[in-house]
Amino acid sequence: MRVVIQRVSEAAVTINNITKGAIKTGTMIFVGFESSDTASDMEWMAGKIVKLRIFPDEEGVMNKSLIDVNGDILLISQFTLLASTKKGNRPSYIYAAPPETAIPLYDSFIKILENALGKEIQTGCFGADMKVSLINDGPVTILIDSKDRK
Repeated sequence: MRVVIQRVSEAAVTINNITKGAIKTGTMIFVGFESSDTASDMEWMAGKIVKLRIFPDEEGVMNKSLIDVNGDILLISQFTLLASTKKGNRPSYIYAAPPETAIPLYDSFIKILENALGKEIQTGCFGADMKVSLINDGPVTILIDSKDRK
């Protein structure tokens, strides 16, 4: 499981010119799943995301978490995060979970994130052609892979 976390002052996702999800202060997260991802990976990742101290405190030091600032999450599925570019110029997605595996993982991760954050999150739509807009605050962009936690 791999995520790209971006601290945002606002973010939105539209599908066919209709806004599906939008947030103000918080994190916009792209997530990609591997077939080997488990509930343990998702629980660990959710805990890491909501407790990651990437928001400024009163002195401007990144010392507050998403929970501390009552921030929101916009979660977008993105299988291309698992792209392998080792051979040739066309990315291979052999490591990305196929839709029949990834969709239940994505749906489960939404619930796990909502539980960890203590409120509903905003999402895109798995497999849709989405247009994502955001204002990256900082900019702060962090990559986390659940396979690197040990």
